[in-house]
Amino acid sequence: MQITATMVKELREQTGAGLMDCKKALAEAHGDIDAAVDWLRKKGMKSADKKAGRETAEGRVWAAIAPDGRSGALIALACETDFVAKTDDFNNFVEALANHVLTNKSTDVEACLAQTWAAGGTVEEALKGVIGSLGENMQLAGVAYLELSDGYVGSYIHHDNKKGVLTAIRTDADLAATSDMARDIGMHVTALDPAGLHREDVAADVVERERAIYLESVQNKPEEMREKIVEGMLGRFFKEQVLEEQAFAKDMDKKVSKVVEDTLGKGSAITAFRRFIVGG
Repeated sequence: MQITATMVKELREQTGAGLMDCKKALAEAHGDIDAAVDWLRKKGMKSADKKAGRETAEGRVWAAIAPDGRSGALIALACETDFVAKTDDFNNFVEALANHVLTNKSTDVEACLAQTWAAGGTVEEALKGVIGSLGENMQLAGVAYLELSDGYVGSYIHHDNKKGVLTAIRTDADLAATSDMARDIGMHVTALDPAGLHREDVAADVVERERAIYLESVQNKPEEMREKIVEGMLGRFFKEQVLEEQAFAKDMDKKVSKVVEDTLGKGSAITAFRRFIVGG
């Protein structure tokens, strides 16, 4: 059967595979599009297995926000080289993957990989197909989904496309103002990498380690003063580590929670954030 340019185009649109791979798949499948898709999926899996041990130190972070702003997704896909990370095929897949996470409300990498992909098969099989097509190992490094009925979700992607933040803000302000605030918060989070939103979000073992260090450092102080001094030191630690207490990067005279309220109105507050980074 003659393999036409239209058939090749249709297969490429369905799978994202390269031109020569699509031609070969159609030839092997005698022009049957569905059989050619299966052939490419199997080829991609074999290729992916061979590349699985190779280091993935590059990649892209991508966000997808629902039209009403009430929900958003953030994904990080790692690959081997920045050359591949800049290709249309890679970025088209990253965008499609972010939209998949938004639609399917994925919050866990393993669960996401097992979900059904729009073009058929699973997300993992689709990823392996891209690995086979582009010839590099790839890893889904992170997925996040945030949703808010009494506020909005916004995002910030750093100019290098390797860092990104998803932020949910409870507020009565409008979508445009909240999106701008979420972008500023994302820039802040990218730069300062807070350990959590609230004090209780900081890992207990981290807090206890800090407390032990502080206690050791005040052994020369009167015993009745030590605990008070340590609590003060911990307070300063939390102001450096907790997002809502950090000095805002664009106005160091105000803490983040105060800036959010001043900008969006009383009662406005960050309810959650997620930060991903690839390549370092």
